[in-house]
Amino acid sequence: MTVLFPGTVAGYLPYRIVHPSGISGPSEWSWAQFASAVLLGAGVIILLRCIWAFARHGSGTLAPFDEPLRLVVRDLYRYVRNPMYVGVVLILLGESLFFWSGRLVLYTSLLFAAFNVFVIGYEEPRLRSKYGAEYERYCGQVGRWMPSLRRAS
Repeated sequence: MTVLFPGTVAGYLPYRIVHPSGISGPSEWSWAQFASAVLLGAGVIILLRCIWAFARHGSGTLAPFDEPLRLVVRDLYRYVRNPMYVGVVLILLGESLFFWSGRLVLYTSLLFAAFNVFVIGYEEPRLRSKYGAEYERYCGQVGRWMPSLRRAS
């Protein structure tokens, strides 16, 4: 599950979107491909660090059946509450730029909207009920999507 979900939404589905439309990789790299490599690399690093933080500091994974036992407010979670989703979006933006695909930009936008609805409608209420004041304090210190200069303590 740790690889299945991000691999599906950031790998398999984008492939299915780009491949049938006949889009292939560029024959020569331009500024767009170099920029896309930076976005994609940053997204992968963020995603891997989040998976590591869940295992190390939360004693769990991103899988719903093996979720962290403790609220993770360390590592990248000190700066943004949902860095794993941010990492996936960066990967998708990198792929969109690499293939210069409007369809992938649309997919990324719709997926981010779905992430937002899921986080606000399900994850945050669940974390509030599970961790109470600790989670409320964390929300007051750290932004949902944008990194905050104020870090969670």
